Amino acid sequence: MQTKQAKAYGAQAADADLEPMTIERRNPGPRDVLIEITYCGVCHSDIHTVRNDWKNSVYPVIPGHEIIGRVLETGSEVTRFSKGDRVGVGCMVDSCQECDSCNKDLEQFCQKGATFTYNSPDPHLGGRTYGGYTTLITVQQDFVLRIPENLDEKATAPLLCAGITTWSPLSHWKVGKGDKVGVVGLGGLGHMGIKFANALGAHVVMITRSPDKAGDGKSLGAHEVLLSTDQEAMEAQVGSFDFILNTIPVGHEMDPYIQLLKIDGTMVLVGAVEPLKPFHGGGLIMGRKRVAGSLIGGIAETQEMLDFCGEHNITSDIELIDMQEINTAYERVVDSDVKYRFVIDMKSLKE
Repeated sequence: MQTKQAKAYGAQAADADLEPMTIERRNPGPRDVLIEITYCGVCHSDIHTVRNDWKNSVYPVIPGHEIIGRVLETGSEVTRFSKGDRVGVGCMVDSCQECDSCNKDLEQFCQKGATFTYNSPDPHLGGRTYGGYTTLITVQQDFVLRIPENLDEKATAPLLCAGITTWSPLSHWKVGKGDKVGVVGLGGLGHMGIKFANALGAHVVMITRSPDKAGDGKSLGAHEVLLSTDQEAMEAQVGSFDFILNTIPVGHEMDPYIQLLKIDGTMVLVGAVEPLKPFHGGGLIMGRKRVAGSLIGGIAETQEMLDFCGEHNITSDIELIDMQEINTAYERVVDSDVKYRFVIDMKSLKE
């Protein structure tokens, strides 16, 4: 298979910094789109994979699954995109497209295993897939997304992961006008959850341990701020929430949040991909409450989210960095020192 060379940044080992590399990208096949990457968001999953926190990384790792770019070339059978189109690529670049999940537009749950944008087996070139910390990427057209032209290009990148991760549960559980929605945690995910819930017409309460985040929460669209460390304030809101979006990225106590739910209320976990602390079953039983999980979203749902963002002019709050700053940025993400997502300017990789 013919390939093109692309500049990239990646890690050779779990304890290594990211460094410059050169990789191969396949030339477009009949249904492929070759994209010149302009911006790429930095997700905490990138750090987990680079550092092998989930014990499944294969090196070298080249992360990045919040990709914005312009179409350079298209294959002979591509009908949805043309040269120069503004496009995006999220967390997946392929799936079997035949199983029950794929037929329901739930490619993230492909029963044969979705091909994720990085660190998945690469069915074309062998080895592992390489993500968006590069100048080029080639993707099958069914996994390429159209980006509304009115949105700020760089601030749109995090929508491809942080955006769809929070949009999907709000959409699936039909959050809307008249609902009281809690968003637990204010970071890359939480700030998008607040924006979306507000735009959907819900009454939004940001739930946080940090009093100093109250101003930010309200500026993002929260109508109230609830301090989870204020026992009296928490007790006053017991049984009042229709829906809670829980973005806390680590194991934590669940009971205080379960108690906030109404009868038939739902709390959805999108952040903690690790064991949770035990919680009391009675908190669910006494109220027919639900604790659920959600993983990104399918391609159709991601396009729906992007179109909604175009209609409501919703993007992420970002800090733009050069590629050469990525190792420092990783440390700042771990320290929660970013409001609220880093985005890499790929011009810096070409210079």
